Amino acid sequence: MTKTLVIAEKPSVAQDIVRALTPVAGKFEKHDDHFENDRYVVTSAVGHLVEIQAPEEFDVKRGKWSFAHLPVIPPYFDLKPVDKTKTRLNAVVKQAKRKDVTQLINACDAGREGELIFRLIEQYAGGAKPLGKPVKRLWLQSMTPQAIRDGFDALRSEQQMAGLAHAARSRSEADWLVGINGTRAMTAFNSRDGGFFLTTVGRVQTPTLSLVVEREEKIRKFVSRDYWEIHAAFQAEAGEYPAKWFDPKWKKNEDVEMRADRVWSQREAQAIADAVRGQKASVTEESKPTTQASPLLFDLTSLQREANGKFGYSAKTTLALAQSLYERHKALTYPRTDSRALPEDYVPVARQTFEMLADSSMRHLAPHARTALTNNYVRPSKRIFDNSKVSDHFAIIPTLQAPSGLSEAEQKLYDLVVRRFMAVFFPSAEYTVTTRISTAVGHSFKTEGKVLVRPGWLAIYGKEAADEVEGGKDGDKGQNLVPVKPGETVQTQQVDPKGLKTKPPARYSEATLLGAMESAGKQIDDEELREAMQEKGLGTPATRAAIIEGLLTEKYMLREGREMIPTAKAFQLMTLLRGLEVEELCRADLTGEWEFKLSQMEKGQLSRESFMADIAAMTERMVKKAKEYDRDTIPGDYATLTTPCPNCGGVVKENYRRFACVGKPGAEPCGFSFGKSPAGRTFETAEAEALLRDKKIGPLEGFRSKAGWPFTSEIVIKYDDEAHNYKLEFDFGDDKNAEESGELVEFADASLGPCPICGAGVHEHGANYVCSKAVPTAAQPTPSCTFKSGKIILQQPVEREQMHKLLETGKTDLLDKFVSMRTRRAFKAFLAWDKEAGKVNFEFAPSKFPPRKPAAGAFAGKTAAAKAPAKAAAAKKAPTKKAAATKTATAKAPRKAAAGAAPSAALAAVIGSEPVARPEAVKKLWEYIKANNLQDPKDKRTIVADDKLRAVFGKDSAGMFELAGILGQHLG
Repeated sequence: MTKTLVIAEKPSVAQDIVRALTPVAGKFEKHDDHFENDRYVVTSAVGHLVEIQAPEEFDVKRGKWSFAHLPVIPPYFDLKPVDKTKTRLNAVVKQAKRKDVTQLINACDAGREGELIFRLIEQYAGGAKPLGKPVKRLWLQSMTPQAIRDGFDALRSEQQMAGLAHAARSRSEADWLVGINGTRAMTAFNSRDGGFFLTTVGRVQTPTLSLVVEREEKIRKFVSRDYWEIHAAFQAEAGEYPAKWFDPKWKKNEDVEMRADRVWSQREAQAIADAVRGQKASVTEESKPTTQASPLLFDLTSLQREANGKFGYSAKTTLALAQSLYERHKALTYPRTDSRALPEDYVPVARQTFEMLADSSMRHLAPHARTALTNNYVRPSKRIFDNSKVSDHFAIIPTLQAPSGLSEAEQKLYDLVVRRFMAVFFPSAEYTVTTRISTAVGHSFKTEGKVLVRPGWLAIYGKEAADEVEGGKDGDKGQNLVPVKPGETVQTQQVDPKGLKTKPPARYSEATLLGAMESAGKQIDDEELREAMQEKGLGTPATRAAIIEGLLTEKYMLREGREMIPTAKAFQLMTLLRGLEVEELCRADLTGEWEFKLSQMEKGQLSRESFMADIAAMTERMVKKAKEYDRDTIPGDYATLTTPCPNCGGVVKENYRRFACVGKPGAEPCGFSFGKSPAGRTFETAEAEALLRDKKIGPLEGFRSKAGWPFTSEIVIKYDDEAHNYKLEFDFGDDKNAEESGELVEFADASLGPCPICGAGVHEHGANYVCSKAVPTAAQPTPSCTFKSGKIILQQPVEREQMHKLLETGKTDLLDKFVSMRTRRAFKAFLAWDKEAGKVNFEFAPSKFPPRKPAAGAFAGKTAAAKAPAKAAAAKKAPTKKAAATKTATAKAPRKAAAGAAPSAALAAVIGSEPVARPEAVKKLWEYIKANNLQDPKDKRTIVADDKLRAVFGKDSAGMFELAGILGQHLG
């Protein structure tokens, strides 16, 4: 009998498919890596199992990254397995090659990336020639059992998916071509002076970074201007009301800071205030009704923006929560969508969803669902149901399955989606807006009032009262107004000029950056227009979170609170790309065009060959520009430091590669300079200033050795007698020679606490904390104490507060940035005074799980033997088989205990520091894993590492069968 192989993207989806098919296709038998019954074999990938690579003859290894080997544009791409998932790939390929498997079903996630995952596995399974088995596509928008069964009843053909498959491959190959060639070309350019300065670029990540850099440049160049507003209070018969002066003749111009209600000189503002104070004013007003419709349904980007603004969730976190609600809880529809509409035949499903919500235990939402059903709000509307606005997926909405057991974060996100879903069906909110103009001695003052008449959809968000209208303050929109009779004259009571300053544009938050990526940098506030633009955005809803995280990982940006701040490394990259005139990598709107072309390809409106030819041409041009650039420095907007040159007192200016002295006015430069990016870490301008001013800075993190290891160090500027100039050096705290030079030390700082050896004061000195009696001083030229402890220990900076705590209490807080010299893994420890050793040592946190008591009987070792000497003696006299066995086991027991090995510092933080044999270590490790619930709920064989286990594993997760091997590296 022939069978159909179903390949899902993740194990959890494979299990869902099996559950959904069992009632209609029969029971499945579970195997190690697949499920099987008479009709189907169901298996899964774990994300990408295969990736593209250049064929061997076109590949250039890292050591040969030079212009001679660029550009790399292979005529075709080879495939290679992803190292960490090779076992899973082999298991899937084995099923695909089975002779009784005659058809494949692609059940990977419905989208470009899911299509690519399946296509690469299928190609890899075929090897040199195609696999040659027909393929159908399962297209799932929801993970409920019925939706899965419906999907199997409506499988899509190979021809229907051709456009998406071409776009998926083209996107992957385009990213490879631009990323590999761009990164190697820019790295080669930056490494011309020696060393290896890795400079990563990407087809989407770099234009995204340019948005953030351009915004920061505007902020830095912004010059604040003073302006004044004139606020007044008018007395009518019914009471007082506020108003603000404005110029009714004002017209918009190019200066964005100019507004109708701003005056640009204090004298003019004061003159207006003095002229109208105490005067009578005539009043005209106009009232009109207005409505406000609810926002559209969520796509992924708008959901990420809303969650970032409301809860501070990163785009990555929001996607992970939405994915969990879709996959694990079956509570939301497919989240990686760019659509904000529903299919036109979805009206009955929407009504059923309201019925589910009305009957649910969610008390804060159920009443609104009942209101919608009672008033028949759920009916066809082009704003909600529109096939032309549904591409691969529709908007994110709740499914018919009421969730339970949600985490707090999942519940918040679910509520956000449910409220938006309900709100879109509710009537618009209705307001009465009143605009009142009060005119006194020729000067006009405006007051706007906005009264909520019917809350409509706002009721779902709790805004049911008129006084909850946003913006009701200081004569702006929102406040309730006291009535004024027709023809009534009012009295100007109080008039005050209010001095204000213009503000620079706000930095991007993750929410606003997602919006800018969606519109390729164009500032679009209108939701409907933004929706029309999003096909030309940067990346896709599914990839934008990863792009932002990648920029943070590469240290091109920092996340401070909710602000995204570009680093000096980002400015340096943008300066290089602009100088080389590689516009395609700088301009968001140009790269947005590539995304638009990919979306055209998905619809069959553009050929794959045409798109890839454009990408190849872009790649060649980018490499050519970098290769042929022969000027000494890249033009750019460079800083001039305020601190003078330490050698000659001249001016120090930044250029592309260095901070260099340009000499005093009229004098030649003295030759002093230092690199902007020592050991791959780029100085911020403020750091360069501090280094010149103090001759040292740090400890700083983020440096990398030539072998690629990260390290932390201080940097100092020292005078070089041979060169007769200052030069930059790393200072790792080895200042032994300086201390033995015989120079008298004078401590300017206050003591951090008593020395644990002799009781004298401990101070900062060079790269160490030392006892005042451990160095030569005027009071004691010959040192008599030995206490010294580094300010950086195994890459962990030890702050003054921590050393003070150690001296006062005996140990520091738990510090978490130590890096083992042997294993290169991070670990946590206290620093404590070790009296016996006479030095500062590590102290590890006790394990939450004390060692188990030894088992009774033969393996109780010496303790058991000591407790029963009589039995042992009797056994010696009468050596029966049983006694002999007992004797042997008892004799072996002490050796078993002695066979234990001391755990590494990282492992000791998890299982305790006592010597332990590997089987016992595995047991203790499992106790820790289970107590902390660290098994992946989707795949119990995978352990998700917390901070302690990350130090042991050296990665974010590990399979259960890897544990014994990993522990072997930590027991020695």
